Amino acid sequence: MSPRVDIIIPTFNGWMLLERCLRSLREQRFQDFRIIVVDDASTDGTVERLHAQWPVVQVLALTENVGLATAVDLALQASDAELIALLNNDTDPDPEWLGQLVAAIDRHPEAGAVTSKLKLFDRRTHIHSAGDTYARSGRPGNRGVWQEDVGQFDQEEEVFGACAGAALYRRTALNAVAEVDGDVLDRDFFMYCEDVDLSWRLRLLGYSIVYAPQAIVYHELSATGGGPLASYYVARNTIAVIVKDVPSALLRKNAFRIFAEQVRLLIGTLPHLREPAARARIRGTFAAVALLPKMLAKRRRIQQRSRVDPHEIERLLLP
Repeated sequence: MSPRVDIIIPTFNGWMLLERCLRSLREQRFQDFRIIVVDDASTDGTVERLHAQWPVVQVLALTENVGLATAVDLALQASDAELIALLNNDTDPDPEWLGQLVAAIDRHPEAGAVTSKLKLFDRRTHIHSAGDTYARSGRPGNRGVWQEDVGQFDQEEEVFGACAGAALYRRTALNAVAEVDGDVLDRDFFMYCEDVDLSWRLRLLGYSIVYAPQAIVYHELSATGGGPLASYYVARNTIAVIVKDVPSALLRKNAFRIFAEQVRLLIGTLPHLREPAARARIRGTFAAVALLPKMLAKRRRIQQRSRVDPHEIERLLLP
């Protein structure tokens, strides 16, 4: 009999982080779950150590590095649980984390996803994300980022999107997304913003996304990413999300905001050109042009299958 939840953890050369995460999962109060670790061709002995030390964990060992989005999609194919939790390897979940997510999704049958309260690993009184935001300028963000947690985000409520670093998804909702676009996470994104894209596609199909404040995870920021790599893919994929997902009515209404935001980001990068991350951001911005044909083709399929009035989504967007 399948467990109620499959926890999918992608990892790449992150054994020390992964082991800590697995120890925290062992302490979860809610225990009706299976762990699937998808290893993206690590060279640090992760697969061998998992087999030797964590036989209870199901391991999907990839022979080449395919990127987070593809790795997670492949793990989803190996999963059959009703609910899917996506969890970064650089996290430390509170013992109540998974149970709180399951309870929240049960309270909200209309929800396709429930997102956690992510707090900083090294400053545990401060927030990294209380749900994802999306601005009318086309800029994704984290609600409450860097703020001290004094209870301002302790209400269970609808948010724009779920941070896939620690979120629970309903399989039927993920299947509905895949029916439209072929995959759950867009493999062309490789990594970064793939969860923003998924939140948009869930919303366009009429699913809500709920924030569960008692589902707490401590996140060691960019322990498995960051730097020039993140700058490149965030710049590229932010534009890809705009082209692929934002409905035409909202594009027309916010065209100036979107253009001004991209110009502002580009101009703000220029004084830092000696820095690798700044140069990577510029490369990513221009690399988005090469993705346009694919994103436009996907856009036609996604927008044609949309089930919601764009203005229903607009109410959740930041000014």
